[in-house]
Amino acid sequence: MNLAQLTAELGKGRIRPAYLIAGEEPLLRDTALEAIESRVLAEGPRDFNFDRLEADSASPGRLADALGTLPLMASRRLVVLREGEGRGAGIDEAWGRGIEQALDSLSEAATAVFVVVARKIDRRSRWVKAFREPAAEIDCASPTATRELVDFLERDARRLGVQIEKDAAELLCERVGPHLLMLRRELEKLELYVGTGGRIDRAAVAVGVASVAEESIWELTDAIGQGRTADSLAKLAQMLGQGEASQAVLGALASHFRRLLRAGQGEPIKGPPFVVRKLEQQARRFPPARLVGCLRAIHRADIELKGAGVLRPERALEQLVIQLAS
Repeated sequence: MNLAQLTAELGKGRIRPAYLIAGEEPLLRDTALEAIESRVLAEGPRDFNFDRLEADSASPGRLADALGTLPLMASRRLVVLREGEGRGAGIDEAWGRGIEQALDSLSEAATAVFVVVARKIDRRSRWVKAFREPAAEIDCASPTATRELVDFLERDARRLGVQIEKDAAELLCERVGPHLLMLRRELEKLELYVGTGGRIDRAAVAVGVASVAEESIWELTDAIGQGRTADSLAKLAQMLGQGEASQAVLGALASHFRRLLRAGQGEPIKGPPFVVRKLEQQARRFPPARLVGCLRAIHRADIELKGAGVLRPERALEQLVIQLAS
């Protein structure tokens, strides 16, 4: 089940006894949880009908107590279990058994709604498989295809009361990268720029949304492609020193390497002829297997920057650039 399907189901009045909200996109996870909270906690006092547990600080016994507590002046209460923070955090074996036991005791008529929120799950785990009917899993994977990102921007623009043209949305995705929270923030700035009821076109994005300098990205990826690690790190330091946000640099790298992969595979690329020629020239320095490896490394760095790691953003980017240039 995706977020749209969850929202539609909740709108029709169905509240399941348990949900697994899983995926690496924090905005989708938070939105799914907010939708469930607003429905479950619509009645009665919230403070007495809501328990939030952290897997790295609470125990499975605490979960059983929370689920066994009766709601106060309401028909349901909500119990949310979040995985721990930091590297290596997740749902361990003890918590897995506790979750399985909790799901065994829940039904459509239960007075507690149980929600587990996790960034990454192993679908082979028994506790993950236990989220079967009447429970449900909400897929919150990060979208990567431009069409998915454009769809998100169009929906979010309608929420804000503005319209965004398709080519403007594509430019915004290119400048920001596949980061929904950052896309939303930039869209909110553009809404202030054009005003409620206005229309966001490509010119508005070009004026209102800062981007990583195109020439800097070419220079950085040139140094990476030629294996000049020291020059790559120096260029990265220069970009960060000029005020470029870590997520913006990462997004620009991701966008650039995706275009290089398409160029290397002979796929058509949109853009001015001189940009296409430069992409084709640069793609020759990267064998296809290396480009795929670069994109995987960028994906791992993205997870680091979203809070799953322990490194500061600039250190995570430095490690990424060293890996890409090696």
